[in-house]
Amino acid sequence: MPRTWWNSTGRFVVFLLAASSIACLLLDFYKVCPMRTFTFFLFLPALVVLTVLAIADRLRGDRQLWNAVLIGVLGGFIAAVAYDVFRLPFVFAKDWGLIAVVPPMPLFKVFPRFGAMILGEPIEQSSYSLTAQLLGWAYHFSNGCTFGVMYLAMVGNGARRHWAWAVVMAVGLELGMLFTPYPQTFGINVTPRFVVVTLVAHLIFGVGLGLSARWLARRKAFATPACPQLVPA
Repeated sequence: MPRTWWNSTGRFVVFLLAASSIACLLLDFYKVCPMRTFTFFLFLPALVVLTVLAIADRLRGDRQLWNAVLIGVLGGFIAAVAYDVFRLPFVFAKDWGLIAVVPPMPLFKVFPRFGAMILGEPIEQSSYSLTAQLLGWAYHFSNGCTFGVMYLAMVGNGARRHWAWAVVMAVGLELGMLFTPYPQTFGINVTPRFVVVTLVAHLIFGVGLGLSARWLARRKAFATPACPQLVPA
C-alpha cells in the first residue's frame, strides 16, 4: 500500500504552509515582520516546501495530499476569479455607465499597495509602478489559491464535506478583514454599503470554492487507491 501523508499531521503542516500567504499581510499589520521580509524569507520558501511535499506524495505516496493541494489551488483560483468578476461593475461603474445601478467603489485599490509592501515601498503613492501592480495582483491570487488549500486541509476531502463549509470559511475571512487593521492601513471607509458588498463578494468566493472543490474532487483524474473517486448522486 502506498504511504499516506494526508493524515491529521500532514493536513496541519499543509495548512500552516499555505497560511504563510495571508500571514505576510497580517504580521505586517501588527508590526511583527515587514511584508517584504516575510515574503522572501518565509512565504516563498513555504510554497517551495509545500510543492515538494505534494510532488513527493504524487511520486511515492497515495496522492491524497497531492490531490488536495492541486484541488485547493484550482478551486481557490476559480473562487478568486468569481470574487473579482462580481466586483467589476462596482470598480468600473463610471466607465461602464452603471452609476444608476451600482455605486462606484474602489475595490481594487489595495492591489498595487500589496505590491508596494512586498517591494518595501510606501503604501500610498501617487502612481504605482508596473512591478507593484503585477506583484499586488499575483499576491491577491496567491491568497485565493492558498485559501483553497487551507480549506482542503481543514475538511480533508472536498467531495465528502458539504460545500457550505467553504462559505463559513469565507465569512470568517470577511470578519477577519473588518476586525484587523486592514481598513485603516489601506484607507478604506467601512460603511454599511462597503460591508454588504464585500460580504456578498466573500459569499461568492465561498460558494465558488466549495462547489469547485467538490466538483474537482469527484473527477476521475483525482481518484486515489486509498480514496476512490466518488460518483455524483
